[in-house]
Amino acid sequence: MLDTTIRDFAQAKNYGTISFHLADGSIATHVMWVHADDEHILINTEVHRAKYKAVAANPKVTVVVWDNANPYAYAEVRGTVTSEVRGAEALASINALSQKYSGTDYPGKIESERVILKITPERQRAQGL
Repeated sequence: MLDTTIRDFAQAKNYGTISFHLADGSIATHVMWVHADDEHILINTEVHRAKYKAVAANPKVTVVVWDNANPYAYAEVRGTVTSEVRGAEALASINALSQKYSGTDYPGKIESERVILKITPERQRAQGL
């Protein structure tokens, strides 16, 4: 279960990062739009991207969401990508995220297929929230 404070914080207009393991063992971190449901941190990406391929090979990730007004107020969730959602729901999700962060539907070209990564928390903490 996702802590309700962290869930609400991720549902607000705060940016996040996802860190994941690459095939060579190094760690990559990408700035992302984030969302949450009652149980998961949610990340939306496309299946052709390196982050998706890396997470498919090693589903252990860390997501940090920070307060746009105060980056020292943040939430960290370490967990595992335990499921994914594709199709119309993933497409609707990227448009909803784009509306949340920029006020318009997603303007980018979709090159493959959108996918929502559902991250189940194993460790979660908040600082300054």
